[in-house]
Formats: sequence, C-alpha cells, structure tokens
Amino acid sequence: MSEPVEEAFAAMAAAHPRCFWLDGGGARDWSGRRSLLGWLDEDDVSLSYAAATRTVTRHAGGRSEVVAVGDGDVFAVLEAELTAGGPDDQWFGYLGYACRPDLPARPARDLPDAVWMRPSHVRVFTHHDPGRHAERAPAATRRMTSAGTVPVPEEYAAAYARVQEALHAGDSYEVNLTHRQRTTSDLDPVAAYLRLRALNPAPYAGFLQHDVPGARAWLLSSSPERYATVARTDDGGRSIETKPIKGTTPRGATPEEDAAAAERLRTEQRYRAENLMVVDLLRNDLATVCEPGSVEVPVLMDVESYASVHQLVSTVRGRLRPEVGTVAALRSLFPAGSMTGAPKRRTMEVVDAVEATPRGVYAGAFGWLAADGRADLGVVIRSLVTTGDGTWELGTGGGVTVHSDAASEHAEARWKAERLLAVFAAPVRDTRR
Repeated sequence: MSEPVEEAFAAMAAAHPRCFWLDGGGARDWSGRRSLLGWLDEDDVSLSYAAATRTVTRHAGGRSEVVAVGDGDVFAVLEAELTAGGPDDQWFGYLGYACRPDLPARPARDLPDAVWMRPSHVRVFTHHDPGRHAERAPAATRRMTSAGTVPVPEEYAAAYARVQEALHAGDSYEVNLTHRQRTTSDLDPVAAYLRLRALNPAPYAGFLQHDVPGARAWLLSSSPERYATVARTDDGGRSIETKPIKGTTPRGATPEEDAAAAERLRTEQRYRAENLMVVDLLRNDLATVCEPGSVEVPVLMDVESYASVHQLVSTVRGRLRPEVGTVAALRSLFPAGSMTGAPKRRTMEVVDAVEATPRGVYAGAFGWLAADGRADLGVVIRSLVTTGDGTWELGTGGGVTVHSDAASEHAEARWKAERLLAVFAAPVRDTRR
C-alpha cells in the first residue's frame, strides 16, 4: 500500500464507529511485520459481553439484541458464531480478565468485559523498518523511569503484605499483583494511539474502537507479550504456542549500563524463579488440550529488548488434539498464567482478595480468531482503555515471589505506568511507516 498506514487509520476511525488496527509496525520477526486495518458496515455483527450479568449482546444494523443472559459464556458464543459462519470468517477483539465465569474475577467497572467484531473490510499493510523495536528510549524517558526512590503507598504495601502471607502459607508460588491508575484527558483516542505506538513500539500493538451505545470501548495496546497463536501444521493438524513474559527491567542509559541490566535480568534468582513457575503452569495448561508428549519448551528465559525495557521471555508449544476446538484451547489458557501466578485458581482467589479494583480489560487477551482454526492474540498489558468520556485507565504490576521486596516491585509497576502516562504529556512525532 502506498498510503501511509497512519493516514488510513485516522480516516478509518473517523468514518467507522466499529474498527480496529492490529499494528505490525513494532513487530518482531516471530510476529510478522504486517498491519491489519478493518472496519464494519452498519449491518456487520459485533458482540459485547457483560460479566456482571453474564450477558452476551449482538450488535448489527443499528440494533442490539441479547443472545445469552444469566448463563452466557462469550467463549461459547464465539465458537457458535465461527461454526455457523462462512469458512473465511475472521473475528477481531478482546477478552477481559473476567471472561471465564468459572474462575474468580470481578467484572469490569465501565467497559464491556469483551468485544468481538466480524468486519466486511480488512486492509493489509507491510512495514519495512527492521531493528526499530530494539532502539532504546530517549534519554529523558530513561531518566523518568529511573528517577529517585518513591515511597511505597500504604494501599500497595498492605496488598503486598497479604500476598506474602499467602506465599509463605503455601497458597501460591507466585502472585501477579497489579493495580489500576486513572487519568483524565481530552486527547482523542486516535491521537493517543499514534503517540503510544511512537513511545512504545511492540509486537502486539493495536487499537480497537467499538463506539456503540451501551457497549462503548476503546482499547489502545502496546503489549510485547504473546497470549497464544494457533497455526495449521503441514500435516493438517494445529499447533498452539504461548510466549510468557516474567521478569522486566528498564533499559540502561549507556551501552554498558544497558548490557549490565540485561545480564542481571538473565541471571537474577527472583526473575528466573518467576519465569520458571509460569512456564510450568503453561505446560500444565497446554497438556490439558494437546496430544500427549507434544508439549515442549523450545526457548527458556531468553532476553528480549524493547524501546524502554528488557524482558525475560520463554516459549511453550504443543500440538492440539483433533477434537479440541481453537476457542476451547484458548479458553483453557485463560487468563494468561503470567498475569495470574501459580497455581492459577488459588492465586486468582488471592488476587481477588487483595486488589482494590477489578482488572477489566487489563490482563485479558486481544487479537483475532479465524473459522479455519487459526488464531493470534496478545496479552493486554502496557495498554490504555476508555469509554470515550475523557477518563482513561491503565493496569500495571508484576510477579511477586518470596524473593521479592515491596519497594522494587512497586517501582517496577510505577515505571511501566509512566511509559503509558507519557502519552498524555507533550506530543511525540511518529516517524515510522
């Protein structure tokens, strides 16, 4: 495409209330370098889910119709839509943290707990900027993320102490402790997303707009983490792969400091313990839906470098059993083990007891599903959400083990949030195509 993707994106969002951009501009080799822009005509179908009432609503032709209530399961409705639709159908959207009603999680406060869209129009753009994703953040941003010691707020300290009680009692081996921050801004979501992708290019970057009365949602993602891909194999089977991130540290201000930060991430016990426990959890999750003996860990604790952070990343892969549908396989992993801790159910109970606010869209998954059994979704982290009323919310946090300390964990959560809140500061020029 000769038209700059940013211009096409802005025009699309202005003209179509329901649209998305799966943004390949900050991609890595493992995630491809294509962007998908898609939009819905008025008669096209989108779905929204409210976990509080377990209600799934179908939106089309300017009307909204409840299709499941009381015992609604958005995974089941998606599976039914894929089965009933055409062989080339694709759905794009997100699943919020509370989308599995059989697990302990509070419903979202404002946004729908899930939104999925079946577009009539999808455009493909190819990006040609290899290496961009490894550039370090500007010096001013690095100073921001590493500036001085900030006292740990009482609310966070109390939650952290309760998490440590659970860890020492043996209720959990690792807890992903998070919190939400809110800010107000009259910045348009399109402009906000263009700033976000300039500040924090990432392989699971993207934008979703669902401007529908009663189900309004904007999701702006700059996530580096793969939730799961499902791909066809040469023999007609399906493979499933997830790439959990556990262990994050800021980039250094000089090449020497940067190399030392990466080495510390690679070798420090607490980071390795966090990562290994999540890998074991995901091996177990995949074993429930994969052929016996097919689950493997081809990459264990590799350091990936992004504009502002180094991340410790592993890869877990398996071959799906023929009778397991793709949506069912994605459901078995949900929510991402890196965002809960281990063991999953008991740790989610701990999370529910200690976190002051519901996670909402944060810690869920965002991407696409296809009728032919393929799928590709990222974890909703490093993301902003809004209902379009000028209030923005983000989630931030990190994994806590018995080796952690409250000050460093809160500092990690703080500089992750600062990177997102910079969107609402001075404008950033985006020079990428």
